[in-house]
Amino acid sequence: MRAFIFPGQGSQSVGMGAALAGASREARSVLEEVDEALGQSLARLMAEGPAEELTLTENAQPAIMANAIATLRASGIDLQDKADFVAGHSLGEYSALCAGGTFDLATTARLLKTRGRAMQAAVPVGEGAMAALLGADLALGQRVCEAAAQGEVCTVANDNDPSQIVISGHKAAIERALEIAREMGAKRALLLPVSAPFHCPLMKPAADAMAEALAGVAMKPPAVSLYANVTASPVDSPDTIRELLVEQVTGRVRWRESVANMAAAGVTHFVELGGKVLGPMVKRIAPDAGVSSVITMDDIDALVKEI
Repeated sequence: MRAFIFPGQGSQSVGMGAALAGASREARSVLEEVDEALGQSLARLMAEGPAEELTLTENAQPAIMANAIATLRASGIDLQDKADFVAGHSLGEYSALCAGGTFDLATTARLLKTRGRAMQAAVPVGEGAMAALLGADLALGQRVCEAAAQGEVCTVANDNDPSQIVISGHKAAIERALEIAREMGAKRALLLPVSAPFHCPLMKPAADAMAEALAGVAMKPPAVSLYANVTASPVDSPDTIRELLVEQVTGRVRWRESVANMAAAGVTHFVELGGKVLGPMVKRIAPDAGVSSVITMDDIDALVKEI
C-alpha cells in the first residue's frame, strides 16, 4: 500500500517550482491557475523571491500547495490508481485534499491565502512564539508545557516524530519552556523563526475565520481517504473534513501517530510531493517503510518508473 504525503510551512524556498514549470506544461498550468485565483504573481515570487516576502505566511501557504500540486500533475500519476491514502502536515492537508479532488485548485489557493492571513492576524507580532524540542517525545513535551505555562498558553503544536516536538503559545511561556526542556532531558530546545504561534488556542480567531471561509465552499469526498492531522485516522466525509480543518488551526498536528497508523494499516511506501521535509520524519516513525521525496523532474521520472 502507498500513501502520498504533502509538506507544510517551512518547506518553501526561492526557486521552487521554476524548473518544473519550465519542463512541464501541466506544472506551468497549475502555477498560472493559482496566480489567476489569487490575483498576484505568486509564481514569480516563488521563482525569484525575495525570500522575506515568500516566507510571509499568506504567501508561503499557497506557494507550498501550488508547488506540490504542480509536482503531482507533472508526474501524470492518477492518485486514485496509485495511492491508498493521502495526508499532509498542517497546511499540507489542503494540498492533500486538492490532490484528492475535495477542493479544486483555485479554491484551495484562496482558502490558504485566507488561512495564512488569519493565522498571522490572530496574535499581535511579538506576543507568541514556537520552539522545537529535539530529542524529546510527546510525553516529555507535554511535561515541559505543563511546567512552563504558569497561567499562559504553552502547548504541543506538532508531534512530528519520536524525537521531535514543536511547542507553541505565549512568548514568555515558550521562553521558559526552553530552559525547562533542557533540564528535563531534551537534547536541544530552540526558538523557531515564525511570526505567529500556530496550532495552539491563541489561534482561535483564525479558526473562526476558517469556519466562515469553509462554510461557503463546495467539497467532494476525496478520491482516497485522508489521514487527518487532528485525529490521526482516515476520513472521507466532506462535512467531517470541514470540521477537522477548523479544529486543525488550534489543534495539535498528530503527524507521528498519522504515519504510524498508516503503516499499521499496511502502507509500505510514502511519497512526499514537493519537499524533502517529511521523508526523514517518516523514516524515524516507520523505519521499514520506503520513502520517495519528489521535487525535480528526475525525481518524477524515477517515481513513475518505480510505481
